[in-house]
Amino acid sequence: MKQEFVKEERVLQELKKNIAESLRIEPDSIRPESSLVEDLGAESLDFLDINYRLEQIFGIRMARHFVLEHVEEIFGEGSAIDGSGRLTEKGAELLKIRLGDHHPGLGPGMELDQVTALITVRSLARGVLDILDSLPGSCAYCAKSAWVSEDGARIRCGSCGKGAAFGTGDDLIKEWLRKVQEEKKIF
Repeated sequence: MKQEFVKEERVLQELKKNIAESLRIEPDSIRPESSLVEDLGAESLDFLDINYRLEQIFGIRMARHFVLEHVEEIFGEGSAIDGSGRLTEKGAELLKIRLGDHHPGLGPGMELDQVTALITVRSLARGVLDILDSLPGSCAYCAKSAWVSEDGARIRCGSCGKGAAFGTGDDLIKEWLRKVQEEKKIF
């Protein structure tokens, strides 16, 4: 169910604040199109810290694995990443669907380190919003459809007070991969 409680502006605001704290940089240097790796200097442990902060703020569970890892799990080793750690043709096709065509250099043969550099503040915000949009039609505890959000970040049931139960980032990526495969027959 597409939720309307948490707006993209709020997600971007929280991301900017938490990225600045995690990376110890000025918030004014962070733009929605900034690459977390290339522009802001994030490393793998920084992603864990940022994801943890987002989970605490929004009451969600971010993906633990990147989309390409799920491709390898679902469609077999070598489907998205070849033996030398480079993006396959099918992996590149899938990422263009996921991230859009506006990434110069996104294509077969791209090294995985370069792929990670494609993650922007906006794409991370989109991941948060995708999880929030998995808001169920009714509460898992009391079966009422009485969602509220007083702070514009956490959604809870206005009837019983329990926090909303969202799909996890990993489950939503897997669901998206199956849907894309069904439609596009990439793998």
